[in-house]
Amino acid sequence: MHRASTAHTSAFTPAGLEKIRALLDLAFEGDFTAEDWDHTVCGIHATVHKGGRLLAHGSLVQRRLLHGGRSLRTGYVEAVAVHPDHRRQGLASAVMEALERVLHSGGYHLGALGAAEEAVPLYRGRGWQQWRGRTAVLTPDGVVRTPEEEGHIYVLPMRSALDLDGELVCDWRPGDVW
Repeated sequence: MHRASTAHTSAFTPAGLEKIRALLDLAFEGDFTAEDWDHTVCGIHATVHKGGRLLAHGSLVQRRLLHGGRSLRTGYVEAVAVHPDHRRQGLASAVMEALERVLHSGGYHLGALGAAEEAVPLYRGRGWQQWRGRTAVLTPDGVVRTPEEEGHIYVLPMRSALDLDGELVCDWRPGDVW
């Protein structure tokens, strides 16, 4: 059984952050952009180490999502990754368990994430629910639909009733908005 530790970005040294970035570059096979990295920091990180080696990571950053006429304080999961040599050993589950503990601490209305197809069984198995409705982003020019993301967004309701068939709007950010 693996256990992840949690810490805010500010608790990491530059070398510690470089190790996280290196793991993300390896796990995402070079498809982890500077904007993706920017979305990963300034939140809570869950990490699993073994023998001083970083094996798994995920982070939880605060975002605002709009739904049903309300602005919801959301813990958004980013950059869940496991070293390729250590996959299918429960490390991603340990990371998610640690992040979900933070979500359940009472500071959020819901959890949300954008799921890669191969990760869907992990999230569904942990109780995350697929958003079935429309998705959009609140841009500087107004609300713009994000149909390419529909079917890939998952939520973990905390204190708010959600209409999973309704519209969910995320806050604006550079790069991938979801």
